[in-house]
Amino acid sequence: MMRSCWLILALFAVGCAQPATIRVGSKRQPESVILGEMVALLVRDAGVRAEPRPALGGTQVLWRALLNNDIQVYTEYTGTISAEILVDNNLRDLEALRKGLAPYGIDMSPPLGFNDTYAIGMRKDVAGKLNISRISDLRNHPDLPFGFSNEFMDRADGWPGLQKRYDLPQKEVRGLEHDLAYRGLVSGAIDATDLYSTDAKIRSLDLQTLADDLHYFPAYQAVLLFRHDLQTRSPAAVASFERLQGKISESAMIGLNARVELDGEQESRVATDFLASALGVQATPDSQSKLERLWRLTQEHVFLVTVSLAAAVLVAVPLGILAARRPYAAQGILAIAGVLQTIPSIVLLVFMIPLLGIGAKPAIAALFLYSLLPIIQNTYAGLHSIPANLIESARALGLPARARLRLIELPLAARTIFAGIKTAAVINVGTATLGGFIGAGGYGEAIFTGISKSDIGLILLGAVPAAALALVVQFLFELAERALVPKGLRLQSSA
Repeated sequence: MMRSCWLILALFAVGCAQPATIRVGSKRQPESVILGEMVALLVRDAGVRAEPRPALGGTQVLWRALLNNDIQVYTEYTGTISAEILVDNNLRDLEALRKGLAPYGIDMSPPLGFNDTYAIGMRKDVAGKLNISRISDLRNHPDLPFGFSNEFMDRADGWPGLQKRYDLPQKEVRGLEHDLAYRGLVSGAIDATDLYSTDAKIRSLDLQTLADDLHYFPAYQAVLLFRHDLQTRSPAAVASFERLQGKISESAMIGLNARVELDGEQESRVATDFLASALGVQATPDSQSKLERLWRLTQEHVFLVTVSLAAAVLVAVPLGILAARRPYAAQGILAIAGVLQTIPSIVLLVFMIPLLGIGAKPAIAALFLYSLLPIIQNTYAGLHSIPANLIESARALGLPARARLRLIELPLAARTIFAGIKTAAVINVGTATLGGFIGAGGYGEAIFTGISKSDIGLILLGAVPAAALALVVQFLFELAERALVPKGLRLQSSA
């Protein structure tokens, strides 16, 4: 068991070591990815290595990653800092925010130049028909269905506070992905949603933003949050990205978002063009062909599945043997593994972030836990299904317990154990796509990015290979079973 533990630690360490470079995080919105690309390009222009970590998740995921040193800088908004990070809506001016962040070892750059505030939006034809121009007008229409982004539903500066401030009577309010909310608005499934004022889709979809007549939403000036130790570790990098101070107007940001969201351009190309025109920085954007990107995503996905599955086999098979040999321990082992299986995947990933940060490590840990139940259960069932007379015969021949396990019990249970491992592997292939939510890479990166950009092609770039990989894994296990399980046992099991 001790050797297994050391091997698991080694598997976790391989490929998970963080490089000596500045990692630039961004949220899942295209705007945040564009700004992250700008920062990375400026850092490189200063002669410092930089690695963009795009589309990592929401505010709390990025903030936790910054505190854990998984990333060193990312774009945030002043209203979000006061309401969601410092949880003090009275902190509104820049100096107060800086003082509030200082105890965490975090610095804040000067504003980048634009205010990306929240707004409530409707289709113009619906708003005109109902004579709605202000948020307070919504009080007169209690039956209107609302759909807000999941983050807005729970934010301190989101729906709960907005409903209270305006005394809104609506009961049919659902949470969904921000991009899907736009689709629901256009299709008529919902009549109002939360918008970002720099969203390019506001104009392209001909939406109307409702006046915040009670001044609920604060200013959301774009700033950079970065670790204080960068000031001493890499002052050139800090000086480089602080060149963005006051350089990006609201109209410029809307135009940049439009190039990504509406025209389908790459964030890195859009960021490169802006830096060339605004700062005279000549940089080469990172670019990958679809084939190159697919190959990279495949490698990352296979890595997540392979390492987590290998670790699970090393732990779960011995636990299954223990459960079969010790009836008093069986119920506890199976119960714990069963409880782990019932935890929603995305919740388990989020729980792992404070412990393991972002990236491959928390994804591998979550996949490892999800793999335990089918392997433990099948090992236990396979050993229990061996006819008692065979075990008694082995005992009569004087075979010690370890020899019986190695020579008789495990070979007889091999087909059932293999079935459990195969089930865990196939489950892992699908569940590993959620790793894209926390920067673990793999096919989930393409899926989540495609969702945020309404790019069906990008979604399919992740979804189709994931399904194909599941079929390949199943086929490979069939081949392995034929090679490792004696033919007589296979025929006996199928009879």
